[in-house]
Amino acid sequence: MSVRIGTSGWSYAHWDGVLYPPGTPARDRLAHYVRRFDTVELNASFYRWPAPATFAGWRRRLPDGFELTVKAPRGLTHAKKLYAPEEWIQRITAGLHELADRRGVLLVQLGPNQRRDDDRLAYFLDRLPGWVHTTVEFRHPSWHHDAVFDLLDRRQVAYCVMSGARLPCVLRATAPFVYLRMHGPDADHLYAGSYPDDNLAWWADRIREWTGQRRQVYVYFNNDGEGNAVRDAETLRRLLA
Repeated sequence: MSVRIGTSGWSYAHWDGVLYPPGTPARDRLAHYVRRFDTVELNASFYRWPAPATFAGWRRRLPDGFELTVKAPRGLTHAKKLYAPEEWIQRITAGLHELADRRGVLLVQLGPNQRRDDDRLAYFLDRLPGWVHTTVEFRHPSWHHDAVFDLLDRRQVAYCVMSGARLPCVLRATAPFVYLRMHGPDADHLYAGSYPDDNLAWWADRIREWTGQRRQVYVYFNNDGEGNAVRDAETLRRLLA
């Protein structure tokens, strides 16, 4: 089974000189990104869900074998808290359909104040078509319960493993793939700092365990400050190689 390693987002001005040549226009950043990585996590979709034509445009720009993972819109996850999701699911699937063979995973991040509600989660997941590979990131501690993991397992939905300040790091695999978000090693702040090599070596061992179970693994670094996500992703890739 394979491991895909990338970053959360690709277009950051402070990545000039790290991922792209200095002065690279925003429109050209993706072209530089795909030369170094085979997957990326789209976070802009959380703030404003793109039109289907935008997804079709990305598909044309992405090379063969590349996978674009997409974060679900906050209108669904934070405003409605998954309640009555049918209209949002229709919009989401229309966009993801356009990605075709460049489609990765749908990331559903629930808000830190959203408490456990098994029935609501199950209702939402049961209305997603089977071709939408899905992972759920739980920020409220009430969700970390065996009954929730069993719910995910029955539906082949991945529990999102998290690394970051004050986030529970639970190594659970509930689907044929594992989804890992690296939010940064800083003890007090998310998205900050660079992972030490020994820390990344520890994660490399965990990834080998998952691939040894014949699970696909997706890893996305979200510590974008100072280009740390780019360097950490490449270090992890080197350690696994």
